Amino acid sequence: MILFLQAADTAAMLTDAMDATSKSMSLWELFLAGGWLMWVLLILGGITVFIFVERFMAIRKASVMDMNFMNRIRDKIAEGKIASAVESCRRTNTPIARMIEKGIERIGRPMNDVQNAIENAANLEVSKLENGLPYLAMIAGGAPMIGFLGTVIGMVQAFMSMESAGSTVDMSILAGGMYVAMLTTVAGLIVGIPAYFGYNYLVARIEKLVFQMEANSIAFMDILNEPVEK
Repeated sequence: MILFLQAADTAAMLTDAMDATSKSMSLWELFLAGGWLMWVLLILGGITVFIFVERFMAIRKASVMDMNFMNRIRDKIAEGKIASAVESCRRTNTPIARMIEKGIERIGRPMNDVQNAIENAANLEVSKLENGLPYLAMIAGGAPMIGFLGTVIGMVQAFMSMESAGSTVDMSILAGGMYVAMLTTVAGLIVGIPAYFGYNYLVARIEKLVFQMEANSIAFMDILNEPVEK
């Protein structure tokens, strides 16, 4: 019980010392007080912002779809204007249009070949959309761990300072290690949490686009299977 009270008193003293010091420190000074791991987390934060913004713009552009696209493709195929249908796909220049283009280029071959061409093109388009997402997931899981590493390093520094100080422990000496311990934890969470939510948001957007691709793939196969009017 006595040891617990002593530990609580020491923690309270450390908190008071850090609060008093933080009042005279700028944000930049707090960043530097966190140690070299703060630079690692800063770089990871920059990468997170870049990947999210770049992928968000790419996915939003890929999700734009002309509602009359499939109707135009149906009319051109019905009229036998295969080259015109291919050109229409190239002008549209979206993942769905590129997928349909591969299917149009296989018209005349067995339906299995057409279906395989569409599926291969769709898989390639999805792979392009997911470019960079594994790094975002890695940062989401790794940044808090780096912050925890900083916590351990800071605590080790604090205890080493206590040992070197001997019987007279100055709270300002321990504050340096405690800064590393607490600031890196906060920074790791600040980087990791947005990366986690950003990753899941982008994955949800891609899944929605995949559903649209599947729907258009089915619609295209239905066009090819429509009975020829006499």
